[in-house]
Amino acid sequence: MIPRNRPVINERDIAQQAGVPINTWRRQVAPSLREKVPALFDNRVRIYDQAQVQAHLSGRPIPELPDHPHPDDLLDDEESAALLGVTPGTVRAYATQGYLPAGTTVYSLRLWTRRSIQKRLDAPSRQGQGGGRPTGKSGPTKAHAYEGDPRLNVAADALSASPAAPRTRLAAALADQHGGSTRTWERILTQVNQMA
Repeated sequence: MIPRNRPVINERDIAQQAGVPINTWRRQVAPSLREKVPALFDNRVRIYDQAQVQAHLSGRPIPELPDHPHPDDLLDDEESAALLGVTPGTVRAYATQGYLPAGTTVYSLRLWTRRSIQKRLDAPSRQGQGGGRPTGKSGPTKAHAYEGDPRLNVAADALSASPAAPRTRLAAALADQHGGSTRTWERILTQVNQMA
């Protein structure tokens, strides 16, 4: 987590500011820094609180990070997943599908505000940033897609009047006469045959 409004820095930028090649810095300075200043995220990208790094490098006492959550804290996919009760992959998918904002990128890490994660957590199951399908069944289901459709009767009449007619030709005639697409009428004719 990056606490609200706290500037951050990675090891490459620390080495660059010190004017030391990154490999030299990692061998000579990084072990001491890593021992005293914790990385903000537990992953391959080491990002540190800039004030803590500067205090350590100048020999001052390292300031504490805020210990209370704030809506503007930035969370990675693992922290967001823990709050939402899902996997990190699901968090990334939510962002791709619009159930979460796209997030912001800091040193190649995709991050979300605690506020946006809490908003998703508080949203009813049917709602995200654009809604969604309800979980489970929400009522009686139809026996088939065209159940109760009055076009079934029209198609049944057409089939009984012209039983030898090719289905595509019959569907085209019904589409011309009653509207809709030929493909839809083909589906309705198929449904009539299945019901017979």
